[in-house]
Amino acid sequence: MVSRVVSGAHYGVRDWLVQRFSAVIMLVYSVTLIAYLVMHQPMQYAMWHALFSYASMRYFTLLFALSLYLHAWVGVRDILMDYVRLTWIRLTLQVATIVALVLYTMWIVTILWSVK
Repeated sequence: MVSRVVSGAHYGVRDWLVQRFSAVIMLVYSVTLIAYLVMHQPMQYAMWHALFSYASMRYFTLLFALSLYLHAWVGVRDILMDYVRLTWIRLTLQVATIVALVLYTMWIVTILWSVK
């Protein structure tokens, strides 16, 4: 019998699942929004405003944005870990990415909840 010894940080499966689930959420949102746009031609400002005045659409859009940010974080982090060898540069870039994603999250929340 072969015994398997697992070592390391175990990021692989978790990150793979995060990317797949976030991609599914982004796909569902994109298909829903495209279907809405196709059914409501031509789009006017009043229609956009009405669409985003529903709390459910705001939450769905926020879920899309958070999924996009998680998807981006996993991808950027993997790229940085693979290609940036100097630890201090990699860490600086990772912190900058996290700060940017947090600021983007605050920005999208401000935008979504400013619709009255």
